[in-house]
Amino acid sequence: MTTHVLACTTTDSEQSARELAASAIEARLAACAQVEGPITSVYRWQGEVETATEWRVTYKTTAARYPDLQAHLLARHPYDTPELITTPVTGGSDAYLRWLEEQVSSS
Repeated sequence: MTTHVLACTTTDSEQSARELAASAIEARLAACAQVEGPITSVYRWQGEVETATEWRVTYKTTAARYPDLQAHLLARHPYDTPELITTPVTGGSDAYLRWLEEQVSSS
């Protein structure tokens, strides 16, 4: 079973991305959030091909904390159907992964 995950979302502005990142860190739902952008996204939405400028936020968290992170993001995200994708972390520095776990613990 995967213990650590990278969770990813995109949003329509740098300010929104920074707010989503900071609020998750403040709530101890992720140990780190990285904001990247602008990026160009091409996708189909409501039957039309769309192109948009977006910012990506990547969160480092645990599989156990991801459901709470997802609920947090869904409650605050400006999109009707935000991208919320996780990727399992299959390896990494033991010290970093311990730090990650400590940051998202509720104690």
